[in-house]
Amino acid sequence: MKVPHLRTTEPGLPAGRRPRSGRVFRGPAVLTALGLLFALVVASAPDGRAPLPAGSAGGPDPGHPRWKRAFLASVDHPDAPPPRANDWDCEPAARHPRPVVLVHGTYENAFSNWSALSPRLSAEGYCVFAVNFGAPRGDVNKGRAAVPDSAAEVARFVDRVLDRTGARQVDVVGHSQGGGILPRYYLKFAGGADPGDPARNKVHHLIGISPANHGSTVSGLATLAQRLRVLAPVAEFGGQALADQTIGSAVNRRLDAGGDTMRGVRYTTLVTRRDRIVTPYERQYLRPGPSVGEVTNLTVQDVCPQDRTGHMGTPYDPVVLRLVSNALDPATARRPDCGPAPAAPGRGPS
Repeated sequence: MKVPHLRTTEPGLPAGRRPRSGRVFRGPAVLTALGLLFALVVASAPDGRAPLPAGSAGGPDPGHPRWKRAFLASVDHPDAPPPRANDWDCEPAARHPRPVVLVHGTYENAFSNWSALSPRLSAEGYCVFAVNFGAPRGDVNKGRAAVPDSAAEVARFVDRVLDRTGARQVDVVGHSQGGGILPRYYLKFAGGADPGDPARNKVHHLIGISPANHGSTVSGLATLAQRLRVLAPVAEFGGQALADQTIGSAVNRRLDAGGDTMRGVRYTTLVTRRDRIVTPYERQYLRPGPSVGEVTNLTVQDVCPQDRTGHMGTPYDPVVLRLVSNALDPATARRPDCGPAPAAPGRGPS
């Protein structure tokens, strides 16, 4: 993963000049270290291992059972949808009348995030769509833009899905930023839900996988950046989405005011205690608003105590994938096969 170059002066100042405030940023070593540490946290994430659905292997685009493999494959086609997604002629079946919209996380893309879940849901009979957002075309590290801007992109994509499929609502499944702060912002401020008339909501169910719901310390990195007063330049070069997802950000304060949820929308969170990116992991859970009670917070280790999947591996963890299918279609729900733990010990933070 590329680490953005980080300048050490205020924008517009010649190199070596002091900022007008008289404060000098702590130097390139600190900024570069923060970027490298964040990249290492992501790069050292233990892979989840997801079995590919029957019929997906051996085709021209069979998908990938692990996050790292999918990410590396996406470098050559960063704007491609994941396997069996974005068939704009797909007609929702009576059994699954709502299309599923997949929303990737920060520094990810649709292919790298959903190369296991997309073909699985398609094989289960869903019309599956996956959006790329938050970066220019051709950039493999997407999801970096300010959350309100990305929410507007997601809003346009959902409108297109509804228009092309003729469906009244969609279900949203997202990872990290894409399962938490971003779709919640879309629901509350960008047209995803209508507080005055829930029957007009465009989203029926939001399922957040390792969702960034209430800000993160990123295992202390974001807290360190705030204390050193370098979060602004880190966000300038690493993407505003990083700052928007820190604890106490302006976006988080606005979003959380008045409660976590919207009337008429179901919410499910799928959380791993081994998360080292959205930390503390308890900040991923949602609390129902004053008139909303349909919130389900699930912890992976409460279902499979030995599951070692971390943040990046959750969209590829067979346990999590089963829980997503259960949430989308409770009538066919079954207990996940806990099996062997998907991550080997000693692989570093996730």
